[in-house]
Amino acid sequence: MPWWFFRRRSRGSTSPARPASTSPSSAGWQLGEVALPRLQGSRRYLQEQPYLLPKDLGEINRLDFQHYVLRAALRGNYLAPIQQPRRILDVGCGTGQWAFELAQQFPQAEVIGLDLEQIKASASPPPNYRFVQGDLLEGLPFDSDSLDFVHQRLLVLALPLTAWPGIVKDLARVTAPGGWVELLEAGTALQDYMPSGPATQEFYRLGAQLAALRGLDTEGLVMRSLARYLEEAGLINIHYQPLDIPLGEWGGRIGSLMALDLREVWKAISAPIAARFGKPEQEVLALIDQASQEWNQFRTTCRFAVAYGQKPGRP
Repeated sequence: MPWWFFRRRSRGSTSPARPASTSPSSAGWQLGEVALPRLQGSRRYLQEQPYLLPKDLGEINRLDFQHYVLRAALRGNYLAPIQQPRRILDVGCGTGQWAFELAQQFPQAEVIGLDLEQIKASASPPPNYRFVQGDLLEGLPFDSDSLDFVHQRLLVLALPLTAWPGIVKDLARVTAPGGWVELLEAGTALQDYMPSGPATQEFYRLGAQLAALRGLDTEGLVMRSLARYLEEAGLINIHYQPLDIPLGEWGGRIGSLMALDLREVWKAISAPIAARFGKPEQEVLALIDQASQEWNQFRTTCRFAVAYGQKPGRP
C-alpha cells in the first residue's frame, strides 16, 4: 500500500476527470489536527497525508514482501481473463514489482507504473516498462480508451472513502473497449479478522480510530463495494471473489507469511497509536505480540477481495 500515493490537492487545482466530491476537502479529514509525527522512534512518517504507514526503507521492503505473499495466495498476479494486452497500467505501483513481473510475462506489451514518486529505481527494469509520475486524485494522465488492462490494489489505507467511486470511474475511462479493470483490497472491519481474540479487537479499535480521523474506510465498505464501483463505472462481466487468508503458523507457509506481514503493518503504526492515545509504545507492541498469539489460538483469517470487470465494446 504505497505511502506516497495520496497527497493534498492545492486549493486552486481542478481536474475535469475528477468529480468535486473526491477532493480531500470533502473527504472528512483535517490533517492539521491529526498529522502523524515526522519522526517517531526509528520510523519516519509523512505529514499532511492520510496514509498511516511510514516512509522509510523498512516499508519499501515490506511492500515487496507483501507482493510475494499475495502472489502466492492468488496463485498468480491477477485473476482477470486477459489475453494478449498491448498496454498495461499499474495504478499506485509502489515498488514496481508487480509491473516488472507483468512486463516479463507480456514482453510484447507496454507496462506502465503510475505513482507520485519513483522511490525504488531498478538498475535494470524490463525494457517494456516505464514509470509515469502522476496524482490519481488529479485524474489519470492517460487518454480515454487507451489501456487494455488497468490494475490497482491495496489503496484502502491511502485514499479517503468518499474518493473511491470517482476513482474507479476514471480507471474505467482510460480502459479500452474490451479491456479489463482489476481491483484487490483488504478488509478494514473487525469482522474481516475472524475469529478474533481480545488483544486483536483492542488493537483494531485503536487503529480504526486513527484511520477514521483521516477519512479512511474502517468498516470494510471499500472491499465490499468493489463490484458496485465497477458496475457504476459502466463495466460488464463483473466478477467478485472473496479471499480468506490464514493468519499464523496454523495456516502453513502462507499463513506464517501473512502473519509476519500484518505484524509489520501493526508495528509500523504502534508509535502513532501510542502518541495519539497517550499510551507507552511498549504497551502497544505487547498488545501486538498478544494478538499474534491469538491468531494461532483462534485460527484467525483475514479477508481480501478481488473484483474485475470488462469495458463494453469491441476490443
